[in-house]
Amino acid sequence: MLYLGWIASLGCLICFIIVLIKQFQNAGVVHGIIGIITCGIWTFIWGWMNCGKLNIRNIMLIWTLLFIVAIVLNALSGALTFSGHLGAT
Repeated sequence: MLYLGWIASLGCLICFIIVLIKQFQNAGVVHGIIGIITCGIWTFIWGWMNCGKLNIRNIMLIWTLLFIVAIVLNALSGALTFSGHLGAT
């Protein structure tokens, strides 16, 4: 389950880079730098705000889905790892 979480996180990173490139191209350098500094939250919001205009709705849907899946899988993986250590103490 840990590896599936990593794969989903990698997919999120790829979507982030795609939207960040669009952000640099269409909103300018300042928006792109803010997107990098805020670790992607501004890029995510900006992507949803401009998905119709830039025709990136599918990328944003995939990014949102992968983000949710990554959180769930990584949380479950952590919980399973932690519960496995409880019995060993």
